[in-house]
Amino acid sequence: MHQETASAAGRLAVVEARPGPVEVDLAAAAVVVVDMQNDFAAKGGGNDLAGIDISVLRAAIAPTARVLAAARRAGVPVVYLRHEYLPDLSDMGPLGSKNQLIHTAAGVGRRVPAPDGSVGRILVRGTWNTEIVPELAPEPGDTVLSKTRFSGFHATGLDAALRRLGVRDLLVTGCTTSVCLESTVRDAMFRDYRPLVLADCTGEIQGEEHHESTLVLVERLFGWVARSADLLRALGG
Repeated sequence: MHQETASAAGRLAVVEARPGPVEVDLAAAAVVVVDMQNDFAAKGGGNDLAGIDISVLRAAIAPTARVLAAARRAGVPVVYLRHEYLPDLSDMGPLGSKNQLIHTAAGVGRRVPAPDGSVGRILVRGTWNTEIVPELAPEPGDTVLSKTRFSGFHATGLDAALRRLGVRDLLVTGCTTSVCLESTVRDAMFRDYRPLVLADCTGEIQGEEHHESTLVLVERLFGWVARSADLLRALGG
């Protein structure tokens, strides 16, 4: 199989994937990083404070960092999503809506001490809690978008940003596999994007079975699934 190097925009990188090899057009691709923020994946964040084991999310950081480095070398844009709410929580949804109920139960808006010495608030915009984990920090030229629902396409500028960049192929990473990542992938497919989920660049705190179930659904119905090493090989290292 002929694999193009990452240096020339417009060439195809053929990635070994499930259910079969997929051609990624490097001139029409973007990496999407879903919600890899402190509240979900950092010590001292909301999940960690709630006693949730975040090790599966922490394990996704290193392979994701390698993907981001390779993508930037290839000139592939990187788009970050952050799940976060206004300080008054007015964008969490009407009283009694499912989004409002589950996020209220999860302590969204609660003041907590942040590891950087500031006063944090769980999933509130402008706090340490919703910053991207430092290992994956955005770089100049990257796109960072806020979202208030599980899908990155709901009431956000994601679709417009991707279309402005001329993107068709999405290299999807982030958390959690069966909730925000899956919701975003489904909506991407409905809009005729081609999502490729990198299985080791995501994780599911609700259990491995939910992680695996989403990967099966993606490869059967919504896109393709590969390992980060498969992508890196296709990008020439």
